[in-house]
Amino acid sequence: MNFEIVCKPDFAAVRVKLQPGETIVTEAGAMMSMSTNLDMETNMRGGLGAALKRKMMGGESLFQNTYTCKEGEGRIEIAPSTPGDLMHLELDGATPVILQSGAYVASTEGVELDSKWGGGKTFFGGEGLFMLQATGTGHLFFGSYGAIHEVDVDGGYVVDTGHIVAFENTLDFNVRTVGGLKASIFSGEGLVCEFRGTGKLWIQTRAGQGMAEFLHPFRAIEQKKK
Repeated sequence: MNFEIVCKPDFAAVRVKLQPGETIVTEAGAMMSMSTNLDMETNMRGGLGAALKRKMMGGESLFQNTYTCKEGEGRIEIAPSTPGDLMHLELDGATPVILQSGAYVASTEGVELDSKWGGGKTFFGGEGLFMLQATGTGHLFFGSYGAIHEVDVDGGYVVDTGHIVAFENTLDFNVRTVGGLKASIFSGEGLVCEFRGTGKLWIQTRAGQGMAEFLHPFRAIEQKKK
């Protein structure tokens, strides 16, 4: 399989070339276009129980699409649902990657997805109690809102909870306030996630909550006009 990520970092998409018999799995609705020599199969990967678990706990769609090249060279273009960046990782089976809800875009057959309990600390961080864990071997693509910045953590690192995209499971984390009571109220910063250990961390340059807060006054104006 060959691929190219284009239009980074604002409106990223990935162009994938498949040889006969090669497949790629995508989140529902991620396909932009494809050649006519690809077969598409829609199913609940891992069965109903696993699919429901990913849907209810990991925030992913119930169904996923598997595209298989029948003959010649097949092409497919894939993009995340939000405007932003795309990251590619090649999992080696040794280090699982934890994804925030909604970050998964596509993967090859050897990658397995499962919801992962994050503990109550993720709930208070506004990220929900469950995240998605990618294990196995193969190609993994995940997306963000805004550009993706990769950080090599060695010791400690602090990130606003709304800017976390993914991290290796070699990192432990704890959600806390950024400072004292005064800082929490007046600094404009909410809860942060403090990572500890050694591993890679991927953060996004924009946060969905920030955009929602920016747009809210305009929604109120439009509602008054009506």
